[in-house]
Amino acid sequence: MKRGLSNTASALCLALASCVIDEESAASPPAGDKAGMTQEPTMRHRSHLAVDDRIGDLLNHPAFAGFAPRILPWDDRVYDKSLRLWEIGSLLPYHSHVEPAVVMNALNRMIDDANNGETIFYDFYTGVEKNEEPAKGNTGLFFFRGKPRAPFAIVCPGGGFAYIGSVHEGFPYAAAINARGYNVFVLRYRAGHGAAVATRDLAAALSWIFRNADRLGVGTGGYSLWGSSAGARMAAAIGSHGARSHGGDDLPRPAAVVMAYTAYSGHSAKEPPTFVVVGGQDHIAPPSAMQRRVGALRGTGVEVEYREYGGLGHGFGTGFGTSADGWIDDAVGFWERFLDSGNGWGQSP
Repeated sequence: MKRGLSNTASALCLALASCVIDEESAASPPAGDKAGMTQEPTMRHRSHLAVDDRIGDLLNHPAFAGFAPRILPWDDRVYDKSLRLWEIGSLLPYHSHVEPAVVMNALNRMIDDANNGETIFYDFYTGVEKNEEPAKGNTGLFFFRGKPRAPFAIVCPGGGFAYIGSVHEGFPYAAAINARGYNVFVLRYRAGHGAAVATRDLAAALSWIFRNADRLGVGTGGYSLWGSSAGARMAAAIGSHGARSHGGDDLPRPAAVVMAYTAYSGHSAKEPPTFVVVGGQDHIAPPSAMQRRVGALRGTGVEVEYREYGGLGHGFGTGFGTSADGWIDDAVGFWERFLDSGNGWGQSP
């Protein structure tokens, strides 16, 4: 896919029409012991969110009933429901270039899917597991459904393990990757518990996807792991050492890892192909730190693609309207090079 198409798609999201949603209280789904049975509400034809709507409109939107708080960055926080959605960047202190229209585009994609009767959110921990460790109740997987049996990607947003920036570098990434036909999951992991716990959540989610691949309609061959900042640490750790080393099942390594702006330095003797992006003015994850890991990975013989975007700081997300605009498409193209072209995947549409 040409970069021009990506930029055109980005521009289209700025033309979103303003609609006011019907406010309705979100009801919690019945408790159960089987993971993955959270369903979207049966109500249909609910309108899109617009940048002038409020946080309360998002939290009360019937498409997100039962899991709406997990869309927003902070666990167990009481939000100011009067905050306008164009101010949503104020909830993401470690991020930059938060474009409200890009956020709305991704959220409205999920609303459309829910209105079409699709399940857009799954629990990967059981009710028993959540009762034993209540913080697991803040986890889950948002699903952007692609073509049947297409490979999948898991996107791990960042936030310094304090919060989770899904609205900026989770759902928008997923929408862009999914536009190429791939299945995409956005991970909601436990925030405030550090890297080890968050990475165990990724391993558990990955294992759950493999166990439920037929029900989900996803192919397990050639999957990719994507992460930004703290999320990139998680993706890289699983790429280096596998899910089993973090409490998950014994699974194949990813076909590719995509890392955005992280200072993570660990690696193993056998690494997956890795695509790396960073801003030239990033003072949280400076380019020099990422360059050291790139050099170490190349030393193992693995293919690495490194992109540095001048003038950008930390947490630029999709890079809409910046020199990084289009990097998601480039990263998908990198991943496709390592897919099995014999099944039709790995060939750009």
